[in-house]
Amino acid sequence: MSTSSQLFLLSDHIKLSLLERKRAQSLNLEDDTQDGHISRSLDQFRDGLTNVDRERQRLFEAGDATAASNLSESLETLQKQYDDLVAQFHGFANPSTTATLTHPNSDALSEDFAHATSTSPPGGRKPKTVRFSDTPQKPPSPSHELFGPYRDDPSDSAGYRDEAEAMSNQQIHEYHSQILDQQDEQLDRLGESISRQRELSMQIGDELDSHVAMLDEVEGVTDRHQSRLDRASRALGKVARGASENKQMTTIIVLIIILVLLIVILK
Repeated sequence: MSTSSQLFLLSDHIKLSLLERKRAQSLNLEDDTQDGHISRSLDQFRDGLTNVDRERQRLFEAGDATAASNLSESLETLQKQYDDLVAQFHGFANPSTTATLTHPNSDALSEDFAHATSTSPPGGRKPKTVRFSDTPQKPPSPSHELFGPYRDDPSDSAGYRDEAEAMSNQQIHEYHSQILDQQDEQLDRLGESISRQRELSMQIGDELDSHVAMLDEVEGVTDRHQSRLDRASRALGKVARGASENKQMTTIIVLIIILVLLIVILK
């Protein structure tokens, strides 16, 4: 049976999922894969509200007015959050539903909510800054001089021109080949890094699939044990009812015997 505290945690989970989906949409990313998960969570939230309402009625009938009153307050808050989350899920946003969506029930999740409400791209990188200097710096590498921007003033391009004049055609060709080899080497390293990232992502995906399979197996075992417990409970109920009926029959027989004895004695 769901408790109010469990439903508050479930509400925060649904809020984070909706915020992530909204954040992905604001960044023009396709993120409709979580819609089914969010829909199932909302169904679970609704069923939990029904169970909490039944518990409130039970407490009220049992005479525990204080607990029933506290549960009523929690139920009212949870019902409002459920209605707001359903409205957000179907795209009917307003200031009230937005306020519900952006405020966690647990302060421990404040940092997660702040990250989910940010509009920076996933894996946020720090913005790059460009510094300008009045004094131009000397290019650090010969490739910059060789492939630098074109200038109309011949005196500004004297670096490469002087270097090229001191080279033969064969040396210039070798120089270009060396630069191309360096670029190829850098591209190879970049490709290796991307391959490693891809392998790591595949390993993470396989690990998640194995965990999902394990959770499904645990859920199946739990369901089987629950079915066995239900059958055992029904069997015990039948035994208890049978014992009660046998006890009543024995009492009736004893009373009849006593009655017959009394009749015989009195005669």
